[in-house]
Amino acid sequence: MPSVGVYVCHCGKNIAGVVDVVRVADELRRHPAVALSRHHFFMCSSSGQDLIKRDLRTGRIDRVVVAACSPKLHEPLFRRVVEEAGLNFGYFEQANIRELVSWSTEDPEEATKKAIAYTWAAVEKVLEAEPVESGEFDVAREALVIGGGVAGIAAALDLAEKGVRVHIVERSPTLGGIMALLDRVFPTGDCSLCILTPMMAEAEHHPNVTIHTLSEVMGVSGSIGDFRVRVRRKARHVDEGKCVACGICADSCPVEVPNEWYMNLGSRKAVYIPFPQSVPRAYVIDEGSCLFFKDGSCRKCEEACPAKAIELSEREEEFELRVGAIIVATGAVEYDASNLKKYGYGKFADVITHRGFESLINVNGPTQGHLRRPSDGKVPESILFIQCAGSRDVNNNPYCSNVCCMITLKHAEIVRMEYPGTRVYVTYMDMRTPKKGFEEMYARVREEGVVFIRGKPGEVRREGDKLIVDVYDEVLGEKLSLKVDMVVLAAGLSPSDGTISVSKVLNVPRDLYGFLQELHPKLKPVQTSRPGIFICGTAQGPKDITDSVTQAKAAASEAAHLLTLGKVSITGEKARVNEELCTGCGACVEECPFSALVLEGGKARVIPLACAGCGICQGACPTGAIGRRLYDHGQILSQVDGMLEVIA
Repeated sequence: MPSVGVYVCHCGKNIAGVVDVVRVADELRRHPAVALSRHHFFMCSSSGQDLIKRDLRTGRIDRVVVAACSPKLHEPLFRRVVEEAGLNFGYFEQANIRELVSWSTEDPEEATKKAIAYTWAAVEKVLEAEPVESGEFDVAREALVIGGGVAGIAAALDLAEKGVRVHIVERSPTLGGIMALLDRVFPTGDCSLCILTPMMAEAEHHPNVTIHTLSEVMGVSGSIGDFRVRVRRKARHVDEGKCVACGICADSCPVEVPNEWYMNLGSRKAVYIPFPQSVPRAYVIDEGSCLFFKDGSCRKCEEACPAKAIELSEREEEFELRVGAIIVATGAVEYDASNLKKYGYGKFADVITHRGFESLINVNGPTQGHLRRPSDGKVPESILFIQCAGSRDVNNNPYCSNVCCMITLKHAEIVRMEYPGTRVYVTYMDMRTPKKGFEEMYARVREEGVVFIRGKPGEVRREGDKLIVDVYDEVLGEKLSLKVDMVVLAAGLSPSDGTISVSKVLNVPRDLYGFLQELHPKLKPVQTSRPGIFICGTAQGPKDITDSVTQAKAAASEAAHLLTLGKVSITGEKARVNEELCTGCGACVEECPFSALVLEGGKARVIPLACAGCGICQGACPTGAIGRRLYDHGQILSQVDGMLEVIA
């Protein structure tokens, strides 16, 4: 009979504060297959690791069970430990008695009984274990970055400088993302495009970077080291190589539509360039508003273009990329303020959002950077900024969007500097200024005469040409009625459509609020549950430019480590097919989200490199023909039987 060594971790007080770990270790000694059972303060420490290695090297045990925290955290560590001692990691099992027991069970007696049951079940499971073989596969030494905002560009440039060939896939006609539409950045007040434009230009001209604009990832197959990515590119209808961005085509275009790039506060033509610094610096034709694509009645841009760059016959196309790693930087969008009915967004022209305010102060915007009221074009005499508009609100976005307080401080300071006669009010729940230079900026803006009112405003209403907002000032202890020319809503950040769609395409999970879920918030903040796919920027959660770039560089570092090794190790935790039981029904092939199963000769066959070991095929198979090492039916049933034996 196999001999099992059991090691119960105190995890400081994380486990031992609720579970009687000494009693757990004592109870496990009753199991006929357990040769020794120990407890240790921290099993993940060097001394805890050495304890396992010493016991294995004495030959007393040939199976190991560690009862500790989540396998998600330390299972790779313990697998390495047993392998260094000469034991195949297939003979290791970890019981989670922290998250599943001590952190979720208040009663110590009940928690201890559960810990005994979980550990006993792990012993039963490891008794049914088999050795797991590993293999090495060559890596495709190219990377894909999905999203061309500042995070995506930063990640791509980092990889490119390390000699990695990088493809940037961006849905819009240009790189830049939201940062390209900002006037200045906080807390320094630097010109946003002065920082971003050199990065965009470097990406455009770097020999290791290929930019695919107007493109979207439609499908991904394969796995770490060898992803096959299907990309759809929409037609620009303008030859990027010929276009010199002279603007003659736009001048000749008879169609004007609201300019979505600047929150519809101005207009653009059906043929347009998003902003002068766009990369690529080429115009694009909007098929949805162009008369040629509506009824064929207009070709004026084509006739006017001196460079003959207009290509009305161009069609969308699909192509495939083969890459070893993927970085997702699909960004976030401003929360839809039309959900906030009481503030009058969409009802009153002079109620705008942060993005709208940026459009009005941006030199490329509809007013060429001059702050004007949308309703009458006059300089506003007074402005109210409303913080947490839809954020920290269970009926809208329950989380803090991280950047809104600082954006308001930036906007308020711009108004006070450039329009000293304009009064500025800020209503807030809390001002959150925790990073370098933030609190100093807050103090400076207060000294510049901005009035801060702690309180949540009520309904915005109009009287004549003024907006009236009532708010209870918690500091003064009285109700104020503010009469202002403009209201600016700090609407916060929400996951972008691109983030939502790419999560489905890549089979990468999202968190409670819809942002991409990192593998571990502390130890693996840029990795995902799908190896080889990394995340960064506001696709992962609300953050400012500094944090977005920092995280992008971390994701690039992780991807570069994988790609420069040239090979990837694949463990044997893959699906396997019992051909005697397989009927060739194809249910597993249809259900596999990674295209890791095919039918050959009337039987299912697993493609190991593509298999993620998720177990979906196992559940879909009607005959039980598919199993997985470490998670075979026999092991799972033994684990259940072991738990029931203790509970009974």
